[in-house]
Amino acid sequence: MARYAGSITDVARIRVGQATDREAYTGCTVILCPPQGCVASGVVRGYAPGTRETALLQPGMLVGRIHGILLTGGSAFGLAAADGVMRHLEEEGVGFDSGSARVPILPAAVLYDLSFGSAVIRPDAAMGYAAARSATDGAVEQGNVGAGMGATVGKFAGMSCAMKGGLGMASLRRGDVVVGALVAVNALGNILDPETGTVLAGARAPDGGWLSVLDPAARTSDTLLGNTVIGTLATNARLDVSGANRMAHAGHDGLARVVRPAHTLYDGDTIFALATDQVDGEPVLLAEMAAVVMARAIANAVLEAQSVGGIPGACAIFR
Repeated sequence: MARYAGSITDVARIRVGQATDREAYTGCTVILCPPQGCVASGVVRGYAPGTRETALLQPGMLVGRIHGILLTGGSAFGLAAADGVMRHLEEEGVGFDSGSARVPILPAAVLYDLSFGSAVIRPDAAMGYAAARSATDGAVEQGNVGAGMGATVGKFAGMSCAMKGGLGMASLRRGDVVVGALVAVNALGNILDPETGTVLAGARAPDGGWLSVLDPAARTSDTLLGNTVIGTLATNARLDVSGANRMAHAGHDGLARVVRPAHTLYDGDTIFALATDQVDGEPVLLAEMAAVVMARAIANAVLEAQSVGGIPGACAIFR
């Protein structure tokens, strides 16, 4: 039921692999770069992040290329899945040449799904390895899969009013330039349609409408913990680390267009950006493409989400 076309794998040489536990409601998603790596950066705008290897993504650091990105459920426990992805990359002979060994550079970000599925079954090294081994540059499933399996949205009014989040993708092409996005949507807030601004999924009101954090009638959850939108942008354009950093910031602009509220104290919103260095791209065009595809991917994530565990998906409403 994806409304917007495209996939992050429309960027040549980018591959995606996923592993999903449909009983524990958790999983992980891996985005793999070509063997030589990608110029990359990342920006954390939420105030409750769970991340790995984000400091080295800032301009001026020694290592300017990475070999993959891990997006995972399981909160901080889920970072263990990175060990399995590292193992796969090492087996492929991929990594930064440190002299003594090739060390794969794998930034990662987590979302909190422990209160929805199982709190004791989380993505681990075996799941990360399986996800990396399954990576493809072809069609990639969206919705209740990978890092989006345990995702929910609209939780500011409590889980009884929430809806299912998920994993979504989209891409845009302008001339030779391609920008793609992949995102796992587990937001505190509501998700809006990028074109109309109407709510696609979020906190459901008792009368069948939608609640807003600005609405005095909105119930406040006993705990606001357990949110985050984590995603990756990729482009075939030539960028340096500063350019990739600007693209990641633009991705957050797209996030803020469709997630209300965004970047809260209780979200760990994190976006990475990758460049495969194949064509020239104008910075203003790239920034707007990044914002648009991120917003569209977020919309697709909830539109593809199926009802599960007593939490309704948009598929059950927009049939």
